[in-house]
Amino acid sequence: MSTGSRPVVALLLTPEMRAQMIPPAAEQALADAATVRAPAPGELTADNLPRLLDGAVAALTGWGTPPLGDEVLAARPDLALVAHSAGSVRRLVPPAAIESGRLQVSHAAVNIAESVAEFVIAQTLSILREPHKHDAGMKAGEGWLDLRQRHLGRLLGAQTVGLVGAGYVGRLVIGLFRAFGCRLLVSDPYLTAEKAAELGVERASLDELLAGCDIVSLHAPALPETRHMIGAAQLARLRDGCLFINTARPALVDEAALLAALRTGRFTAALDVFDQEPLPADSPFRRLTNVVLSPHAAGHSADSHKRQGATTVDEIRRFLAGEPLRHRVTPAMLATMA
Repeated sequence: MSTGSRPVVALLLTPEMRAQMIPPAAEQALADAATVRAPAPGELTADNLPRLLDGAVAALTGWGTPPLGDEVLAARPDLALVAHSAGSVRRLVPPAAIESGRLQVSHAAVNIAESVAEFVIAQTLSILREPHKHDAGMKAGEGWLDLRQRHLGRLLGAQTVGLVGAGYVGRLVIGLFRAFGCRLLVSDPYLTAEKAAELGVERASLDELLAGCDIVSLHAPALPETRHMIGAAQLARLRDGCLFINTARPALVDEAALLAALRTGRFTAALDVFDQEPLPADSPFRRLTNVVLSPHAAGHSADSHKRQGATTVDEIRRFLAGEPLRHRVTPAMLATMA
């Protein structure tokens, strides 16, 4: 349906999220292509979805958008595209709507992956080389040579890196670690020998990877079969002095087992995701000196947010012009989507 000759697009973001996610050029491109309907402050609720979607052929969604369930879709048959400015859409639209072709759905996971991959490298380099400790020591007046020797650090290119999962994020991380000359092992049941060779990595079982790497980074989706794939037995396989990174999903790791293993001081962890978020103020993780914590921040940066919005608007433009989507969510992708 359209307003006059112009299609209607429902921009289902709060005003605050809209300002954060949609760059001015993308806002203008969307306004040039369609009549844009957006909620006023406080209007983005499940009850208001049918009204906001009335006559819309496309919806731009994101963090904070209520789910577009079967009842909403049945009431709004004109809706043909959901362009999601975040990653997973499993909780946003019914899988059957994608599998049946009732909806075209796209997402901006590629832009989030860029942010996560860069964050993994930043955490790794910071922990290996310890620039923050050099800075603190210099400002405290510690001895020049003593300070340098005490925090000599390790060379990233000399490390063997293991990645659990080779999806959007994992493949970007592979490219970044390869640039440093790291040997790379990957555990992923969907990674073929041909693709591994193309990526320049070695396939390994999870047990082989955990025992054979200096750095282990998780990039698997949270699915029933991956829940607690890292437990006490797997953590016991880690090398002494290993760096263990989780910027993926908390459900991949048995958090109690991880806490117990970290308390031994045998290895270091960089943790961005937790069973309970925000992480409670009295969490034991906050008191461990061999853990670097971040508040589920890996996938967030000012630039990646704007890229997500621009990607999503471009998908809507392509849809309205009758062009194929670049980031369409296919039924096959749902099986491995968190």
